[in-house]
Amino acid sequence: MKKEECFYLGKIVSKFSFKGEVLIKLDTDEPASYVKMESVFVDYNNNLVPFFIEKSSLHKSDLLRVKFEDVDTEEDADDLMKAKIYLPLTLLPKLDGDQFYFHEVIGFTIIDANYGEVGVIKSINDSTAQALFEIDRNGTEILIPMNDEFIEKIDRNAKAVHVTTPEGLIDLYL
Repeated sequence: MKKEECFYLGKIVSKFSFKGEVLIKLDTDEPASYVKMESVFVDYNNNLVPFFIEKSSLHKSDLLRVKFEDVDTEEDADDLMKAKIYLPLTLLPKLDGDQFYFHEVIGFTIIDANYGEVGVIKSINDSTAQALFEIDRNGTEILIPMNDEFIEKIDRNAKAVHVTTPEGLIDLYL
């Protein structure tokens, strides 16, 4: 399994018991939907390694307390500290309408109601206070906030995101 075929679920943040249990900080709005997982991929030495789950439960609402098979001691758990956890993209629930996962719109064309075709989404920058579409327009980078008020519709068939941006926003980059 390659990272490109997976989505980031969370990160192992601490040990929970002397029996090898760990706490995973989940990057999701619905932690409860991940309690019954059978396995996950752990980013271990830059390889995605499958780990099977003996038992798991929610701990303090957004942490997942997990006991992995063959992780039976504090030393075993120490080895996994700060490791990132992934699941296959096929396990993501399908979204419809104008909801979308960031990875799914990479390569889509941005079409502005006033400006027309802006360019192609090359990535999503979610490290800022507001996530941004990073768009390539013939070598020029254009940033458009991923604001619900700007996004008119997602056309999955045409691989396009239709937006209405404030007047002059796109011109700032050109």
